[in-house]
Amino acid sequence: MSWQNNGGDRGPWGQGPKKGGGGGNGPPDIDELIRKGQDKFKNAFGGGGSGGSGESIGGGKGFSLILLGLAVFWLYNCFYIVNAGEEAVVLRFGKLVEKTMPGIHFQFYPVDNVEITNVQEERTIQIGFANTAIGHKERQMLTGDENIVDAQFTVFWRIKDVADYQFNLNDPQLSVKSIAESAMRAVVAKTEVERVMTSNKDGIEIEVREISQGILDDYKAGIQITSVKLDDVRPPEELSDAFDDVQKATADRDRSISLAELEQNKIVPQARGQAAKMLQQAEAYRSKVIAEAEGEASRFEAILTEYSKAKDVTRRRIYLDTMQQVLSGTNKIVIDGDGGSGVVPYLPLNELQKNRPSSNNNPSGQ
Repeated sequence: MSWQNNGGDRGPWGQGPKKGGGGGNGPPDIDELIRKGQDKFKNAFGGGGSGGSGESIGGGKGFSLILLGLAVFWLYNCFYIVNAGEEAVVLRFGKLVEKTMPGIHFQFYPVDNVEITNVQEERTIQIGFANTAIGHKERQMLTGDENIVDAQFTVFWRIKDVADYQFNLNDPQLSVKSIAESAMRAVVAKTEVERVMTSNKDGIEIEVREISQGILDDYKAGIQITSVKLDDVRPPEELSDAFDDVQKATADRDRSISLAELEQNKIVPQARGQAAKMLQQAEAYRSKVIAEAEGEASRFEAILTEYSKAKDVTRRRIYLDTMQQVLSGTNKIVIDGDGGSGVVPYLPLNELQKNRPSSNNNPSGQ
């Protein structure tokens, strides 16, 4: 098989007409191909011609460009920017050198290392929300009156000291979660179930936040608890029916107490008014009796004085007054015996009494 093409003017790899060395039908010149490749490599990196002085000049320019590139790369890594709402810590061989605020700063690269953290971002941790065995265990808590509730809550926090945050806690997220859960259990354990579920949620949230913040400050964690939110407090699913019955009974009890208090508020004022009225009447009666007794005593003393002056006259006057009082309220018939010597055989007393007016109080009876 012939390698020639169009009269044998090209080689088997498509070269032009073959010259020198091996004649028109010889193989290509390998040394020439290598030399051409070297020339192209030198030209790509700024090399000169093929002479000795040209190669020295080209190598010097390439080295300068490499040094310049390294210097630019070093300077680029020495400057860093801290944005608004961020803080950075500079570490030199792992040791804290300084904290930097927002702005452009310089570091000695690669000796120094910079860690930038967003300190304005509010982070959240949800406790008891997972529908797993761990989440079920997290939200079950014992109340002060020995009831069990499922308490789900959220902790909101942010970084207040980036250096303490970076170096004093191994796992800040886990630390905040564990501390908040312990504080919540401690507060719920001394609170009645009704107050936990209804009336005292705000107080529990504030107390849990204060306890958690105190523990974090003792640890120098560099974390600020902004708020704690009780999202849902309910009885466990296993006890929900019994708890609903208790709640209904409690509601019925409260309603009965309210009705009783309403009736009490209605009756007690009336009883108090009636008692006051009776006291006033008794006071008036006492005053009346005392006045009458004092009057009788005064009258007796006056009679006694007159009696000592004229005993017969006074005795007779007292007798007449007494008889007047005794006989004034009775029906009387007086028979005068001076006009005749006999007794009337028949005296119609009933008829005489009928003819007397009922309002007649004449003591003489005539």
